[in-house]
Amino acid sequence: MRLSTRTVRIAVAAVCLALIVTSCSEDSIEYADVSVAATGSSGNADINGDGKVVISVLSPGDLDDNGYYESFIAKAAAFAARQGWTIERHGDIKADNALAAAKKACAEDKPDLVAMGAAELAAAIPASKDPACGKAYWYVPAGDGITQQPQIAISKDFINEGLLAAGYANGLLMESRGYDKAGFITGPKEYGFTVGAAKAYIAGIRRVLPNADLDVAFLATFDDSKTAAAAAQKQINEGLKVIYPYLGGATDAVAELGNKHDVLLSTPGTNRCDSVAPTFDVSVIFDPGEYFAAALEDFSQGELKMGQERQWHLGKDTVPTVRLCNATDAQNALVAQFIADVGSGAINPDREVERLGTIDLES
Repeated sequence: MRLSTRTVRIAVAAVCLALIVTSCSEDSIEYADVSVAATGSSGNADINGDGKVVISVLSPGDLDDNGYYESFIAKAAAFAARQGWTIERHGDIKADNALAAAKKACAEDKPDLVAMGAAELAAAIPASKDPACGKAYWYVPAGDGITQQPQIAISKDFINEGLLAAGYANGLLMESRGYDKAGFITGPKEYGFTVGAAKAYIAGIRRVLPNADLDVAFLATFDDSKTAAAAAQKQINEGLKVIYPYLGGATDAVAELGNKHDVLLSTPGTNRCDSVAPTFDVSVIFDPGEYFAAALEDFSQGELKMGQERQWHLGKDTVPTVRLCNATDAQNALVAQFIADVGSGAINPDREVERLGTIDLES
C-alpha cells in the first residue's frame, strides 16, 4: 500500500493499523479467560514466560525496501533493541500463503507479539487462535478484510484524510506551475484502498483545480520496479509532470525517473524531504512505524489492549500529516490551515470524496 541510504518512508496505499489485549495488570495478563503469569524484565511483555521477549513481524513486502514496509520495522527495531527484545523478520509473504506463514513463524519464533505489516496479510489473522501461536498478542493494521476481534489490536488511520491533504498540497504546486493533470501509480485495483487513495487524491487536487484530471495506473504489485518505471515513463511521455508513486519497493524507481524529467513527486507514507537521491516535493506521512512504535510502548508497559482499535487522525495527531518540501511560505501556510481544518471538522474528507461521484480511474 515504500532508499539506498535507508531513509525510512511509506507509500501505499493505503494503509493503517490497530492493537489488542483484553486486560493487563502489573502481575498478570488476562488473555480471553486464561490468566498468564508475566515474567522477565520487560514488564508484562514476556507473555509466554520463557524469559525473553520475541516479536514476529510478518510483511507482504521487502523489509529492506527503503520504503513503506521497511518503515514499519525500523522504529520498532530501535525500540526493541533498547528493551533487549528480539525481532524476527518474515518478509515477502504472499497473501495466499499468509496463514501458513504465520503458523510457521509462531512455531519457529515462539513470539510474545505477532505484528502484521500490512492489511494484505489479513488471511493470517486466524493463526492468532492457533495453538502454534500460543497466547501471543497480535498487532494488526486496519484495512480491507480486517474486522475487530477480541484477540487482536488494531491501529487505524484514514485514507480520505491523508490523501485528500496530499492532493490539496499537490494542487497548490500544480497551480503554481500551470499543470492540470496528475499521474497516480499504485498496486492492484483489487485492493480497495488503492482505489480509495486515488479518489481522495484527485478530490484534494480539485479543491485547488476543479477541472484537474488524474491518470491512474494499477499494477500487479507495489514492488516491481521495472513495471512501475514503465508505467511512469508512459505517463511522462503523455506529458504528465506530476506523479504520485503510491507504491512500496518500486517507489524509488519511479522517483528516480521522475527526477530526470522534473516531475513533481510525493512520498507514499514517510518523510523524505531531506532525501537527495531521489528527491521529493511532497512528503505524505502515514508512517506505519510510528503507529507500531506507539503500540510497542504500550506493550512494554502492559497497556496494549487486545480487542481495541487505536485511531490516528490528520490534524489531531502528529501523524498522519503532509509536508511540502520546498514550497513558499504562503503554500506552507495553506497546507497547515487545510490540515487544521480537517482536524477541527471544518473540512470533511469523506464528504469531499463523495462529491466526486463516479470517476473513471482507468489509465
